[in-house]
Amino acid sequence: MTERVVLAYSGGLDTSVAIGWIAERTGAEVIAVAVDVGQGGEDLEVIRQRALDCGAVEAYVADARDEFAEEYCMPALRANALYQDRYPLVSAISRPTIVKHLVRAARQFDAQTVAHGCTGKGNDQVRFEVGITSLAPDLKCLAPVRDLALTREKAIAYAELHKLPIATTKHNPFSIDQNVWGRAVETGFLEDIWNAPTKDVYNYTDDPTFPPVADEVIITFEKGIPVALDGVPVTPLQAIQEMNRRAGAQGVGRIDIVEDRLVGIKSREIYEAPGAIALIAAHQELENITVEREQARFKRTVEQRWTELVYDGMWFSPLKKSLETFINDTQQYVSGDIRMVLHGGRATVTGRRSEASLYDFNLATYDEGDTFDQSQARGFIEIFGLTAKLSAARDVKFGNGVDLSGSSLPGSQA
Repeated sequence: MTERVVLAYSGGLDTSVAIGWIAERTGAEVIAVAVDVGQGGEDLEVIRQRALDCGAVEAYVADARDEFAEEYCMPALRANALYQDRYPLVSAISRPTIVKHLVRAARQFDAQTVAHGCTGKGNDQVRFEVGITSLAPDLKCLAPVRDLALTREKAIAYAELHKLPIATTKHNPFSIDQNVWGRAVETGFLEDIWNAPTKDVYNYTDDPTFPPVADEVIITFEKGIPVALDGVPVTPLQAIQEMNRRAGAQGVGRIDIVEDRLVGIKSREIYEAPGAIALIAAHQELENITVEREQARFKRTVEQRWTELVYDGMWFSPLKKSLETFINDTQQYVSGDIRMVLHGGRATVTGRRSEASLYDFNLATYDEGDTFDQSQARGFIEIFGLTAKLSAARDVKFGNGVDLSGSSLPGSQA
């Protein structure tokens, strides 16, 4: 039986050429797999036919937009996932979605190898291959760009020689990856980190310098999931799409960051994630009134580790699964409404309400009706500060007390 290779297929130049390139260099039949995670562009049937026209023996296409929103974006939202406190894992959470369909197609078409179009310098090669072998340890992985020397110049020449039905150009300056959760742009003149992004870099967001009239929105959550906007019920996908539209019109969610890649290099990335950034800001604020203090403090530690694991391609890892169990438990009471104003690149929370709120007006107020017994504060402070007081007394006893004569930073002159 002829060996078969399942290829993650985007419909673009590189993966279209990879179909014939893989077949010629390995002798295998290629099955193209296209997965729609809300990236926009061409119809799946058009992409499917192009894959067949480029030499694929089979073409598997899947509309995974709802699946992506519900099973990947919503866990990221509940985790307030922001890598390096800024990047909402736009590409990182789409890869395991695609991986699941690649493995499914490999089983369906009796393939022994799964191929992807990643280079040897980025994070995505890890996300694809670790994800694939986590779901199917018996499958082999192949990266034509990395393993079979498929450069862009060779891809253009191959497409022209074989008259493949795909546009070829050497002039697109950027590498772009996008889905419903956001958009990632890199390479070209952006690799000089002193260069400012130009207007043509952006697509999901309008210029926040000249915003339209401020847009007020009320986001309703149930157990950490957005279920309505301004009282109108929405699915997770609809919530993201509508917030992309409304927050994007106000320039919310533009991110310019030099991030630490898994492979050890620093990379300048431009992201647009209007819906993700606005929804995360709203979710965090609702958690502030519904999640108990110690639980919330520990959740921030869990969130960071969850985010790092997902960024590093460990979506299917045992630790990520365990951390998610904790995160899901914290969402039991994260239900209620957040009022938010979108304007000039900012998503600002102006109101919050929840039946499960831990905020007690009578405890918080300084006016009439205050039920907080302030007389108990003195004893609380004595006990709370006892260990620090004892330690300070020991320091004084041994001549190590704090020098109160002046202060200076290490290495400076007082």
